[in-house]
Amino acid sequence: MTRPILSATIARTDTAAAGTTHRLTATPESCYWGYIDAGQDPVLRIESGDVVEIETITHHAGDAPDLLMDEGIRAVWDGIPVDQRGPGVHVLTGPIYVEGAMPGDSLVVQIDDLAPRLPYGSNCAANWGLLYDKMGKERISIYELVDAPDGAFGAVAKPMFGFDFTARDLYDLPGVISEPGLTLREPFGVDISVPVRPHFGVLGVAPDTDDRLSSIPPGQFGGNVDDWRIGMGATVYYPVSAEGGLLYAGDPHFAQGDGEICGTAIEASLNGRIRVSVAKDISVTSPLLENADSWVTHGFGDTLDQAMTMAAEQTLWLLTSRFGMTTDDAYSLCSVGVDFGVTQVVDGTVGCHGIVAKSLFV
Repeated sequence: MTRPILSATIARTDTAAAGTTHRLTATPESCYWGYIDAGQDPVLRIESGDVVEIETITHHAGDAPDLLMDEGIRAVWDGIPVDQRGPGVHVLTGPIYVEGAMPGDSLVVQIDDLAPRLPYGSNCAANWGLLYDKMGKERISIYELVDAPDGAFGAVAKPMFGFDFTARDLYDLPGVISEPGLTLREPFGVDISVPVRPHFGVLGVAPDTDDRLSSIPPGQFGGNVDDWRIGMGATVYYPVSAEGGLLYAGDPHFAQGDGEICGTAIEASLNGRIRVSVAKDISVTSPLLENADSWVTHGFGDTLDQAMTMAAEQTLWLLTSRFGMTTDDAYSLCSVGVDFGVTQVVDGTVGCHGIVAKSLFV
């Protein structure tokens, strides 16, 4: 089936060695808000091996619109009606149709570069956070990149101010705007420096379903995995379920810790440069990440036990299929040499990961 594209959002530049480079800006026509749908028409068609310069914007730009919004971001807010948002919360750019990608293949996404669109981000201690019942309120903290050249990242982000969220009874509507002057912006209590870990919180392919899914729970198709390792230099493999793969990206972050326990990371708009390829000889069943020094498997579930079990089974598969280990040997290595951890606990479906250091095989 041939799918249409919205060609007005695309600029193309041919390069000699690296295929075609496409630019995909974030506009009301190239973004959709809060859902993942295999029936969504793609906004861009590319060949395997092409590069996409993609803009992704945070759904938390309204937390400090004087800092986190520019004209283009405001246009997305104004251009996507409230009744077209949901059931999730994330602004997604795409989907991207990759020629030749068919069910059973793997889509390989190499993240070559990430850059801040604006030097500010928001963290929301929200009603979906782990300790909301204990804290008894929702609070916004705004962070700023420091010692960063224009259009680039510095090493750290520092908090600027915080305020209790009062725009609604609960932060339960995508695109809430807390106008400056209507909240008391209070200085952060301690001078801290947060290591910058820019990454896509949401990156994935269309799942095998005809239903419109919330963008919040992650799954074997990827989506809201919220692993800070899905950043510059990483390559991520996704299982293709729909013709063309239908890749999307969003929920950009400046930084996050494992667990993401209060509700969000430092949510901030990013521009990315990704190379997308089809792998016919690699068959993954859950997002598999590779970086310079490790492989990272991912597991998901309704409970941490379920998510950890899936991450362990994915790691056994990696060790036996890629490195030729027996199941017995791989199970031993998982216990003595693989680092398992909690990716996030705030997306309804929780996540765990397993980190297999490449140095284990040197």
